[in-house]
Amino acid sequence: MFHEILLQAWTSLRRQPLRSFLTMLGIVWGIVAVTLLIAYGASFRSVMVDGFEAFGRDAVICWPGSTSEQAGGERAGKHVVFEQEDADLIRAECSLVKQLSLETVRWLPIVHEDTLVSAPIRGVYPEYGEMRDEVALEGRWFSPEDILERRRLIFLGGRLREKLFGGRPAAGETVTVGGVRFTVAGVMDRKLNFSAYFTDDDDSSWIPYTTAGDLWNNRYASVLVFAPVSPRFEKQAMAQVRATVAKRQRFSPTDERSIQMFGRQEFRPIIDALSIGLEVLLTFIGALTLGIGGVGVMNIMLVSVDERIREIGLRRALGARRRHIKAQFLCEALVLTLIAGIIGIGLSYVLSHLIGTLPLMGEGFEDTSGRRDIHLDISFATVMLSTGILVLVGIVSGLVPALRASRFNPVEALRYE
Repeated sequence: MFHEILLQAWTSLRRQPLRSFLTMLGIVWGIVAVTLLIAYGASFRSVMVDGFEAFGRDAVICWPGSTSEQAGGERAGKHVVFEQEDADLIRAECSLVKQLSLETVRWLPIVHEDTLVSAPIRGVYPEYGEMRDEVALEGRWFSPEDILERRRLIFLGGRLREKLFGGRPAAGETVTVGGVRFTVAGVMDRKLNFSAYFTDDDDSSWIPYTTAGDLWNNRYASVLVFAPVSPRFEKQAMAQVRATVAKRQRFSPTDERSIQMFGRQEFRPIIDALSIGLEVLLTFIGALTLGIGGVGVMNIMLVSVDERIREIGLRRALGARRRHIKAQFLCEALVLTLIAGIIGIGLSYVLSHLIGTLPLMGEGFEDTSGRRDIHLDISFATVMLSTGILVLVGIVSGLVPALRASRFNPVEALRYE
């Protein structure tokens, strides 16, 4: 029965090939719009999330401030500092802190052959690399032995490497930092993260924290970086760190101005809301475009019903029930919609291949790799979502004509001129 209804629907569409083709154009354009906009939204969200997480998925940056409350016999306005003793106490007492590193920074000239670049030199501990996602493209990151032996090693950001070495390999080469020779331990690929402090990681360099003490006084760290045992414990870990430092330096553990903390998880909902909101908006716009094509299908199907009233009456007189008439016209609308949808999805793949990459953040990062640009990759999930919207539009477009056709009185339909 269902096969017969589909066959009749296909035969009816072939009677008016030009009209069917023109009607399908609206659906084809609509499904192309839906598919490409969904792909654009998904790629935009991926770029935003990757750029956000490139900073370090769990890293929390702590800036020393001044107290605003009186506690422990100390007046408000006391300057808070980060020392090695604070880091040791946090490691010993803060159960919710997984990793920790002090960080000290100075801007010094880096020289290689006849090239001189002024860049931030950041002294850190080995745990810093994992927390901040400093992945070596060449060479390696620092080890605990580098800290103990105060090795004169330097790790270069991607853009800084380009300024000093161009396209040549840098690992193992020698540079001069503030008049002191350092060996390049490793080089980071271009990071292209959306947020940073001091300066972009691509323009920075890192040395072991103990080695930094040979170049300048690093008793007081510039910032303290830590990672909680789990992202969901970020706020509790912040409270533990502040309380531990407060106990040693004698200020109130509830004084938030004493230590300014920048955590990733409190900003993650903002990134998700922005990216998901845009993705939903683009999908909605595409669905509206497809809906306009569905109105065209509904209009043509209503015309088809008016042209075939006598046929409907004859079929009813021969024993066809209302559900059969309803199924026939609904199937005609779905066949018309699905054929156009298949053509539209195929055209979407062609257009996505021809368009390739759309510029987004690459120019701002002075990057030509396209890692922060929009890639119109049509995934299986995108096709499934587009197909779901297409089927819904086809059902809605064919339902009104199908209901109208099924309600004709057989006698009046046979008399229709």
